[in-house]
Amino acid sequence: MSLGGLLGEEAGAALQQVRTEPIQQRSAARLSGLLDAAAAVVDEVGFDRITTAMIAERAGASIGTVYRYYPDRVAVLHALHERAVVRFRQRVVDELGASTLTSWWDAVDCVVTAFVGLYRSEPGFRIVNFDDRDGAPAADAVADADFFARRLADVLVNEFDLPGGDDLIFRLEVAVEMADALLARAFHTDPVGDERFIAECRLVLRNYLDGFYSPQALNLLADAS
Repeated sequence: MSLGGLLGEEAGAALQQVRTEPIQQRSAARLSGLLDAAAAVVDEVGFDRITTAMIAERAGASIGTVYRYYPDRVAVLHALHERAVVRFRQRVVDELGASTLTSWWDAVDCVVTAFVGLYRSEPGFRIVNFDDRDGAPAADAVADADFFARRLADVLVNEFDLPGGDDLIFRLEVAVEMADALLARAFHTDPVGDERFIAECRLVLRNYLDGFYSPQALNLLADAS
């Protein structure tokens, strides 16, 4: 599997919550501007307090323009979440392509680096933690983690000969959940990120996965079989 496979076939089909598909370049630019505005407001007030009126005001657009593309604020947040996920996957691909990978851990560490980089540079990236209690983003987040774990597992199997299968996918899902929680905590109040939590995130992931995929662990697995 190529690194580009991490993006997935649907990566170019993000923003599924759009009410009207933007065809003209001007409409596409307006849609991007609305999401940029939403990202800025999320950073200022959080996704719990954001309103469509705030988004329209920040974008310099009418409230009707917002409703032309999105039926409500939750749809905007879903679309912003989807954009963040697509940009995260692309950032991982870029990090992997720009790095010298000598082990499976180097690849996993690139994922952490990509996540940290986007928290620091992508407006509204905290939307990845969005959990709408009246909608289904939590289910979407589980699907995102499952998708990414499966694609990353393919890379680790093909590039570093890790034993594939459901066990690897499950352990990468666990790793994704741990990283998500620790990095969310790192950036909860600090836009640069608390380096202690970032370092601990790397340590926790390395220790957890080493228990199954270090050379010693793999040798024991081979001997047992």
